[in-house]
Amino acid sequence: MQDIYDKCPTYFSSTVTIRALDEFDAAGLLEVYSDEKAVPFFNSDNCDGDDFHYTDIKRMQKAVAFWQQSYKNGDFVRFAVTDNITNDIIGTLEMFNRGPLSAIEAAGDELAAEELSAADHGVLRIDLRSSYERADVVRELLAVIADSFYTAFDVRYILTKAIPQASERIKALEESGYRPFGGRLGGKFEHYYIRRKI
Repeated sequence: MQDIYDKCPTYFSSTVTIRALDEFDAAGLLEVYSDEKAVPFFNSDNCDGDDFHYTDIKRMQKAVAFWQQSYKNGDFVRFAVTDNITNDIIGTLEMFNRGPLSAIEAAGDELAAEELSAADHGVLRIDLRSSYERADVVRELLAVIADSFYTAFDVRYILTKAIPQASERIKALEESGYRPFGGRLGGKFEHYYIRRKI
């Protein structure tokens, strides 16, 4: 199997493309990260206080450079998401293998802590421009990566965040086989949904 940190794959559907981030994407990404309506839906857990609300191109370029360096370091993969019809960048996806959940993190979840702590899990971050924060778009993204991300990141579970106000995202997650996760990542971060590899 090709190591995702050696060569970043591209994933396609009829409506979206998920591809490696490019330094020239900064201008398009600024449309996403300057969108005040979108910011509350971004997952900034464990990101040292960064809320990902960027309003100038230099700050956006700095973020892109950091994401690219993190990929080179093997920390995580941040993908650009584009609309196939308009070619506009509509958001990003980030994924990484976080290893097994601790018993403290899994506490309160209906799955046995032993099962969760014995398997690696990945954290999926989904950042979308507010006009694309719709169930059909999120469902499409989840369908594109459904099986590939488990293999590419060598995980049995994928967790992704959806705050209670994210009704469209929650609808898409539940329709895609995700369920509310009763535990807390890092012992404090809540509002996650979890799906096991089928």
